[in-house]
Amino acid sequence: MEVIILCGGLGTRLREETEFRPKPMVNIGPRPILWHIMKIYAHYGHTEFILPLGYKGEMIREYFVNYEWMNNDVTLELGKPETLCLHQCHDEAGWRITLADTGPDTLKGGRLKRVEKYIKGDTFMLTYGDGVADIDIDALVAFHKAHGKIVTLTGVGLAQRFGELKVDGNRVSSFQEKPDHAGDSLINGGYMVLDRSIFDYLTSDKDCDLEYGPFERLAQDGELMVRRHDGYWACMDTLRDTELLNRLWNEDRAEWKVW
Repeated sequence: MEVIILCGGLGTRLREETEFRPKPMVNIGPRPILWHIMKIYAHYGHTEFILPLGYKGEMIREYFVNYEWMNNDVTLELGKPETLCLHQCHDEAGWRITLADTGPDTLKGGRLKRVEKYIKGDTFMLTYGDGVADIDIDALVAFHKAHGKIVTLTGVGLAQRFGELKVDGNRVSSFQEKPDHAGDSLINGGYMVLDRSIFDYLTSDKDCDLEYGPFERLAQDGELMVRRHDGYWACMDTLRDTELLNRLWNEDRAEWKVW
C-alpha cells in the first residue's frame, strides 16, 4: 500500500527554518522529520513512499539521491571509481521512493491528484510532512476497511489552529478548516487511509485544496470517517514545537519512535 507524504507547503509559521529548507527537512535530532514519519510507516511494513514536492523540493531530492553515500560506510580508491564499495550500515534498505514535482504553488488537493498515476491499488495512505505519532497503522487500516467509506482521518487532541472535526460516532458530520473558536472537537492529525475514489473529488488545478472543499463534500456525503487516537501526537508547526521535539529525541523520550 503506497504512503503519500505531503511535502510541498511553505511552512510559513516556521519561517526561522523554512526560509532555508522545506519543513519536512527540518531535523529532529540528526534526521529530518520526514525520515521519522517514514520510519513509523516502515515499522508496519509500508515502505512504498510517494513524495509530492513543491517549495524547495530539490533539497528532498538531493537527500534521497545521496542517501546511500551519506548513510553508509564507503570504501573507494581514488582514480579507480570501479572499486567503489558501499557497506550496508542503515536499516532503510528496500524503501521505494517516488519523488514527484507537483508545482511550487499547488495546494494539497492538486498535489494529491497529480500523483494519482503512481497509485496502483484501490487503497492508499496519506499524511502531512510535519506530524509524528505512535499510531498503530495496522489498526488504522483495519478500521478503514471495516467501515467501507472513502476516507479515514486520525482524530487527535484539541487545538485552535487546525481543522476541527464534528463527529457523530465515528462518522465526521462536518469539517471546518481552522475555526475561529477553540471548540471541543477532535482535529485532523493526518495519518489518513483513502480509497482511490477520493480522486473523483479532486482536480489537478493548483488551487484545488484538500480540506476546503473536498473534505467538506465528503463529510456531507457521509464518506468521511475518523478513528480517534489517544496516544502521542505532535506537529512541527512552530520553532517552539521544533525545540520540544528535539529535546524529547535527545533525552530518549520520543514517544513516536515505534521502530
